[in-house]
Amino acid sequence: MASAARAGREYALGLGLGAVGAGLLLLSVRQGWARVIIPGTPPIPGTDLTVRGQDLVPLAGALGLVSLAGLAAVVATRGLGRRLVGVLLALSGAVTAVLVGEAVSTTAVIAAAAHGTAAQQAGSVTGGSVPGAPAGLGAASSLSAAGHVIMMSFPWRGLAVLGALVVLAAGVLVTWRGTRWPVMSSRYDQPGGARPPSGTDPASLWESLSKGLDPTEPGGPHRGQLGS
Repeated sequence: MASAARAGREYALGLGLGAVGAGLLLLSVRQGWARVIIPGTPPIPGTDLTVRGQDLVPLAGALGLVSLAGLAAVVATRGLGRRLVGVLLALSGAVTAVLVGEAVSTTAVIAAAAHGTAAQQAGSVTGGSVPGAPAGLGAASSLSAAGHVIMMSFPWRGLAVLGALVVLAAGVLVTWRGTRWPVMSSRYDQPGGARPPSGTDPASLWESLSKGLDPTEPGGPHRGQLGS
């Protein structure tokens, strides 16, 4: 009984760690990690572009979603399958931690800002451009020449690394202890492995009828005589 309670606590801990880590990662990469300020030329005002973490490290956001899907797989699997899911969770956390922990260059920020500006202009319903923003294929070179990059990734970049490491820890825990945890299908099993009582299958019922026994009597086909 004590071991079952311990397994339940570990199960909740593993899922909780994974959910917190993935949630922290997804929240952090959606925040601004840098700004590109373009001074304006009167009468055109200047432009302040915010570059998010997922613009700089697109794979980080995708791996965060993969981690959430992995938690659902932990609930749905058992045995070796659950252990493999734990390995994938650990790898996802480790790769994400490396990606978001790498130094970000001003060139990468400008390229991400130019890409975001071009996407905004291409997706505009009216076909207009973002005021003061560079347009066309020369967006990156225009930003590089006129833009001033300000890094502002604190505290979000550090929190993204922390979230990835928490996902890594959850994956290690699932790999190490996951095979001992409860499985989803156990709640549907009959207590004590009980099976339907014998004598209720069609062959037994037909045999009872041939012997003149009434299968509708309480207690099954072994009580009561037909026609008594």
